[in-house]
Amino acid sequence: MSTTERPRILVVGGGYVGLYAARRILKKMRYGEATVTVVDPRSYMTYQPFLPEAAAGSISPRHVVVPLRRVLPKAEVLTGRVTTIDQDRKVATVAPLVGEAYELPFDYLVIAMGAVSRTFPIPGLAEQGIGMKGIEESIGLRNHVLEQLDKADSTTDEDVRRKALTFVFVGGGFAGAETIGEVEDMARDAAKYYTNVKREDMRFILVDAADRILPEVGPKLGAYGKEHLESRGVEIYLSTSMDSCVDGHVVLKNGLEVDSSTIVWTAGVKPNPALARFGLPLGPRGHVDTSEKLQVQGTDYIWAAGDNAQVPDMVGRRAGNPNAWCPPNAQHALRQAKVLGDNVISGMRGFPQKEYSHANKGAVAGLGLHKGVAMIVMGKVKIKLKGRLAWYMHRGYHGMAMPTWNRKIRIFADWTLAMFLKREVVSLGAMETPREEFYEAAKPAPAPAPAAVKPEGEKVKAS
Repeated sequence: MSTTERPRILVVGGGYVGLYAARRILKKMRYGEATVTVVDPRSYMTYQPFLPEAAAGSISPRHVVVPLRRVLPKAEVLTGRVTTIDQDRKVATVAPLVGEAYELPFDYLVIAMGAVSRTFPIPGLAEQGIGMKGIEESIGLRNHVLEQLDKADSTTDEDVRRKALTFVFVGGGFAGAETIGEVEDMARDAAKYYTNVKREDMRFILVDAADRILPEVGPKLGAYGKEHLESRGVEIYLSTSMDSCVDGHVVLKNGLEVDSSTIVWTAGVKPNPALARFGLPLGPRGHVDTSEKLQVQGTDYIWAAGDNAQVPDMVGRRAGNPNAWCPPNAQHALRQAKVLGDNVISGMRGFPQKEYSHANKGAVAGLGLHKGVAMIVMGKVKIKLKGRLAWYMHRGYHGMAMPTWNRKIRIFADWTLAMFLKREVVSLGAMETPREEFYEAAKPAPAPAPAAVKPEGEKVKAS
């Protein structure tokens, strides 16, 4: 960490908003005007809309993440967590990966911590559940699913086999519907290479407490998505929830009980709980309360945007809805980050700041290879697409939204190669415990058991 006499702009979080806001600030800033410091527990940003495709093996996991130090060479990137913020002293406490925590003074603050999985106190969920918020979870899910096929193919125990081939997904929004669509696609392809496993032996279950899936694309396309998944053998249970999943025994509110080795949790997100320790004004659901200029209410040196912020939707409010808020999606995060970066520069120089206003352009979702739904908003006209064309829209939009041309090109190269080469169905689950085999080879041999000592005076019988 460097020390500087220049003002410090501290960006808490290196996700979508943090990365783009820092890039925008560095681009607009004059030489030597300020120091930009980005603090995040990971040294890379993850493009979350591509996690389902990474789980299915359609994209290399390295191409879904963007290294912060490479993209922000003029910024100070610290790998650690901001644990507390003292607004009176303008000091943040940073806990690095190793070593003691230290204080970091700042002049301007950007809160971009994103969201975490929204969970409930369901028995067994913490032990059995698999999230879908990071690339580690995505690749872990891929390896886990393929390992279940390996297990089912080689066992003679019917109960073990049935449990291994039952896959339960909780949450029917973008993350849940896209993930089950991609994973089912992958499992269907992988089954061709197994002697004792067929797609008919597998059971895919999607559970959602709402009365429909994919609410972001509207009721008609949501209904199409449901019918499409069901046509592929996915069981969908709406208006229900999971009561427990202890040891993989899943109990649903509607009375259904199944044993499953794979329980994927995608039932929504919530703002990062660390926000509660920062002394910032929070909305009813834990988001940082901001103005239409992305400034935190009651401050003139703190800004927030993205999934951890409660940002007024000015388009909706002008249309007569006083309680309209921007939804937490990549479409808004990208545009908010640019406005936020401009406003930080304007605030630092004492100039007027811009308000954030963006009309919804629609939504796209992929449901596996060549399958998807899309709703494109053009003024007052909504264009609804489904099938292969919607899938092209999904890939085109997110491919271009991926940060940096380096990653864009790599993503499109992955897709192009996949047109000519078959999908990889190898599991690399051992990557999660890479030292296990070496440890077994290198650990000291157990000491030999001591020989039995005969009591004194006892005679040994001749054989």
